[in-house]
Amino acid sequence: MAMVLYIGLLHRLLLACLVSSGLAFSAEYTFDVNILPHSPAVEIGKNFTATCSLAITSEATADDLIWYSTLKIIPREQYNKINTSAVNVTITITSETPSRLFCRVNKSKDTKDTYGIELHKGYPPERPENLSCVALQVDKRISNNVTCSWDTRKRGTLIETKTSLFFSSGDEEKEKEIKDADKHRGTVTLSIFPHHMNAKVWVVSENKLGKVKSDVLETEADRFAKTNPPFNVVAISEKQFPESLLINWSQPIKNVYVKLIYQIRYCKHGSQTWSEIPLEDTAREIQSFRLQYLRPYTLYITQVRCKMFREGFGYWSDWSRNATKMTPEDKPKSKPDLWRTINNTEGSNRKTMHILCKDPELSNGRIRIFKVKMQSLPWKEVVVNRTGSEDLAVDLRQIQDPRGIIFVDVIACNSVGQSPKASLKIPRNPHQFPPVNKLMWKSDKGQLLIEWQTPNVSAGGSPPKHNLTEYVVQWVSGKDGKMDWQRENRSTLKTFIRGDLENFIYYNISVYPIYSDWIGQPVTIPAYLEQGAPSQPPSIKQEYLGSDNAKLVWTDIPQEKQTGFIVNYTLYYFTLNESDKVQAITLPANTYSYHLKTLSSDTDYWTKVKSSTIKGSATSPVHMFRTAKYAPGEVKGIVVGACLGFLFLLLGITILCFYKWQSIESKWWPTIPNPENSRIGTWTPDFHLKNEPPKENTLVDVSVVEVDMLDGKSVFEEDRAGLPLKKDKYLSEEHSSGIGDSSCMSSPRQSVSDSSHSSDEGGDLGETAAGAVQYSSVVASQGYKGQNPNAAAHGQPLPPQQQQQQQTTPSFSRSESTQPLLECEDGGGDTPGSSGQSRLLSPGGGYRSKTLDHGSARCAEERGEQGSAVLLRFWPGDQACQQSGAQDAAESPEFLEAVPASHCMTKLVGYRPQ
Repeated sequence: MAMVLYIGLLHRLLLACLVSSGLAFSAEYTFDVNILPHSPAVEIGKNFTATCSLAITSEATADDLIWYSTLKIIPREQYNKINTSAVNVTITITSETPSRLFCRVNKSKDTKDTYGIELHKGYPPERPENLSCVALQVDKRISNNVTCSWDTRKRGTLIETKTSLFFSSGDEEKEKEIKDADKHRGTVTLSIFPHHMNAKVWVVSENKLGKVKSDVLETEADRFAKTNPPFNVVAISEKQFPESLLINWSQPIKNVYVKLIYQIRYCKHGSQTWSEIPLEDTAREIQSFRLQYLRPYTLYITQVRCKMFREGFGYWSDWSRNATKMTPEDKPKSKPDLWRTINNTEGSNRKTMHILCKDPELSNGRIRIFKVKMQSLPWKEVVVNRTGSEDLAVDLRQIQDPRGIIFVDVIACNSVGQSPKASLKIPRNPHQFPPVNKLMWKSDKGQLLIEWQTPNVSAGGSPPKHNLTEYVVQWVSGKDGKMDWQRENRSTLKTFIRGDLENFIYYNISVYPIYSDWIGQPVTIPAYLEQGAPSQPPSIKQEYLGSDNAKLVWTDIPQEKQTGFIVNYTLYYFTLNESDKVQAITLPANTYSYHLKTLSSDTDYWTKVKSSTIKGSATSPVHMFRTAKYAPGEVKGIVVGACLGFLFLLLGITILCFYKWQSIESKWWPTIPNPENSRIGTWTPDFHLKNEPPKENTLVDVSVVEVDMLDGKSVFEEDRAGLPLKKDKYLSEEHSSGIGDSSCMSSPRQSVSDSSHSSDEGGDLGETAAGAVQYSSVVASQGYKGQNPNAAAHGQPLPPQQQQQQQTTPSFSRSESTQPLLECEDGGGDTPGSSGQSRLLSPGGGYRSKTLDHGSARCAEERGEQGSAVLLRFWPGDQACQQSGAQDAAESPEFLEAVPASHCMTKLVGYRPQ
């Protein structure tokens, strides 16, 4: 609270300082200063002079006085020094001039004595002009309240102004003060209205800048009188007078007070044009009047008013209420309006002609019957039953697929009589009658104006006897298809459509020239009484989408929704990333599609279309589409290119195979030697083979079957379970061994079986060669007895007894492999790669030497056919055979070295030579 009081006190001190420095007067000052005039009223636009005087003192003079307005010092060029103690200043008063003026002594910085005045800016009062007064009728007399009005420039005075209205008549004078200075109207109340007496009226306006008085209006008081309109006005129709109406009324005031004259006006129902009866026909005291030369069977509206009979006295009363009445019927005075239209039947080429007719312009009654005659046919009556407007056309006759020349005559009939005959001639070919030229339209003040030029008759080639007689202007509404027409004479080249046209509705306007009742060729144009923005926007969609282009189509707005002529379409499109960069394309009004190009592939686009008229536009909703990732032909190109590439690759491989067939064949399909060509294939231990050198293509064995000649114990039962051999059959005594050329052969063969199978199964050499051929050889080696071959394979030393047997026991080498001969095995017995001799046991117990191919052993090792060769020991019984084997082993110690120990497995089967 203390803070609020402190702020308020500070605010008051600051305000006091401002007042003391500029606006108020200092209570203590050294110099006595005075300004004249005090708070004057000044006129805007005029010069104002103020005087500042200083008391006589030796400390300051007039040269020390300074004039200034609010925050602005007035230049000394505007000063005028009167004497040593007074100086005045002259300024021009404007609406921007500050309302305060100050004068002070500026002797020193510490001495500031100021005096100020307030300027009241404004204008002097204007002189009232055009003073007039009126006194209205109240009940049966003129009111004692007189209302007067005057005019001013409506500028206003901006300062307080007093306005007074004065009315004087006889011994009575009334003054009415107008408080509102801007009000130009006032009412003076009298004791009684002074009929037949003179009166004076004037207005006085006054303010600080001046006083003005209007001209005095001096006249007879009856000039101010204004009576009520006549009452009880009625119109009476008389059947014997179809072209007249009788009007009756009552006077509003008695003749004792005011004598009256009357005025009458009338018009057709619905018309805005009034017809007035001349004053000389009604300028007398009357209470009825007959209107003549009216149109029969027409509704008329009549009004009456009155005023004082003396010219220049009084005011016309208001018009009376409407008196409405229809004139009686009379027979038609003009022919009916006959016309025709031709419509195309939907879905076919057939045409239908309609013969239409409207009532005669001067029908003078209600048309009830139309009589129609076509060519040589008799007259036909068409009864008219109207429920609405009589301006509607009546369809008299319909003609399907009209051909040739058609002549039509029509007569209209009402309750009184019938009209003149109307004729219409419909030519076979209307093109022989030329049309009008340069048909145009425009909207003018809410009406549709049609203009054209006369037909070029010489160019049309019409016969001279067919002269141009009139024009028919026809219009058809695009909203409901209603048709109407009007006729114009042959001198008319422009006219307003007189039908009830609607705004924003499309109309087809046609002008037909008529040549002596022959219808000429029409000219048709579309038109609008008033155009607007489309009430329905178009709808847009895409018709085709590519990777970099798109075709957009939009629907045409229905005619009834256009509300104006479409002047153009504007197509907008943009992407979401570039929504601020909207592309706009303006297209003609007859365009309903557009092909967008140079788009980005696999991109979303937003698009819309705007249809515009001269009065506005309508925009479709935004439509989104996405361009394709690939063009339609691009995918096919990729597929076709890939297929063609694969085809050419396949063709190249085929050609390469064709030229390199021998190399491929030797690589993938090597030649397998026929075992029948091998001599060892016919060898058995029971008979001797001739020692013949091996053939060129014969391969040595790599697997060895070794038989112990000394030990009669079979090791078959010991290692049978551990042998990974297929279930093959042993050879019988007659076929103890099949002979082949290589241990790497992949041809099928029988594997070694148990001893029981060896005696049951046998066969000749052909079966052995055709089926599973075993390739075997007997080599001289140091036999062993009861030795586990795996011990030697793993590097374990043999017992001395076995080592002695191994030195004296011959071996029987045999291949267990079913692999075919490979290139690495094709080496013959005399190839340089042979590292030792192998001896083949003959049937008689002898043996023959054969070079052992170490390359064959390596091939077997590379193929992993470990364990494919086994060693068989011989039963001790044939000493010759044992000695032979021992001798071979002694003579050829390399015999056993040719067969690696890792490739041999012990076969516990006895061998009995035959």
